[in-house]
This record gives sequence, C-alpha cells and structure tokens, in this order.
Amino acid sequence: MNLREAIDARHSVRQYQDRPLEAEVIAALEEEIRDCNRESGLHIQLVTDEPNAFDSFMAHYGKFNGVTDYIALIGKRGPDLDEKCGYYGERLVLKAQQLGLNTCWVALTYSKSKAKSAFSIGQDEKLCVIIAVGYGTTQGVPHTSKPFDKVVQSEGTLPDWFKNGVEAALLAPTAMNQQKFVFSLDGGRAAAKAGRGFYAKVDLGIVKYHFELGAGKDSSVWMDQNLRQTHEC
Repeated sequence: MNLREAIDARHSVRQYQDRPLEAEVIAALEEEIRDCNRESGLHIQLVTDEPNAFDSFMAHYGKFNGVTDYIALIGKRGPDLDEKCGYYGERLVLKAQQLGLNTCWVALTYSKSKAKSAFSIGQDEKLCVIIAVGYGTTQGVPHTSKPFDKVVQSEGTLPDWFKNGVEAALLAPTAMNQQKFVFSLDGGRAAAKAGRGFYAKVDLGIVKYHFELGAGKDSSVWMDQNLRQTHEC
C-alpha cells in the first residue's frame, strides 16, 4: 500500500481489538517517529500497553474502547507547534495504515492525568494531542467532504497537481469533521489557511501533508515554507 492508497483506506476508528502490537510493527513506528522528530524538532513518543489514558469518563463518552497504544504528539511551545503536530502526526497515521493498523486523532476525550507517567514532557514542552493506534474492530467509515469549490479561493484554470492536492486534503481527518481550511494558488505555489475552529491549526498541518501527497510535491510547493525546519538531534 502506497501513501496515496493509505489516504483512501484510512478512516477514524474508536474501538480496538485486544491484540498487542507486534515487535516489528513497534520498531517500524518508532523508526518513523525518530525520523519525524529529527526533521521537525518535535518530541513525539509511542506509548504501548497503557490502558489508563482511555479509562475515563471522557473516553467512554467519546465511545473509545480497547485503546492501549497511542502516539503522544509533544513539542516545544511556540506558534507553529499545533501545525507541526498535525503535519507529522498525519505522516505517522498513514504509516500506521500501511502497517495494517487503525488510528484516531484524539484531542480531549482521554485522561491526561492518568497517562502523565507514560511519556515525558520537558519543561518548555507541551502535549498537543494524541493518536490512538491499534487493530480496529472495524476499518471505520468515510467522512463526508465539502465540495471542492468550498475550500478553494483561486479562480481560473487550476493545474492538475493543485486539484489533486486539494482532493487529497478533503480526505484528511479534521476535528469534528469541520474542514475549516482554504487553499489558493499564486505564481505556481500554493497557500493553505486555517479557519476559526476547534484545533484548526492542527487540522491545517494534517491537510497540508495530504495536499503534498496528492499533488506529488514536497514542502517547496508552499508560498510559506516555515513549517518544515530541519533540526539536528
């Protein structure tokens, strides 16, 4: 399964089998996490065999069941933290899909206090969001997407790569399925803007990663290229 196929196959899943992650799957995820941390400067961590974060009223209210493994998206506080976590978190989501796993982005419906000993957060760092990961009891269902013209501001003839990028972005998960983002094209480069809403900047990072994959481009496609800054670790 390539990444474009993973975009089509991946849907949010909240109920998981009582099945531990295999050693080789953990190793593959941790290798991808190391690459993401090296590239971004984030402090993403994989937590396995830890049921406490989803043993709470909020988790049950959110209809989560059987979650014992998750990815904690952590990084230094700053104006770009949420967008970075969205971008690199979605990269990990699609890697998990390629490994035969299911996932769900989780912002509020888990217990931070119960899970606080499961990962480390530096003094100048913040836990942004987590991603449940494991073997789902189902493969989930597709979400409803907005029409193309509701998320594009540019007029006139648009190149195929731009249209393909937007179509891939419309398949991205967003908080409450808000899809509060807008794409535009100027001088051969794209721009993406977050709207107002719950975790909108995290969503922006997610949809920008999808856009790059759909467009067949790298970060040079953006008019603003500040997101992907390489950090030597």
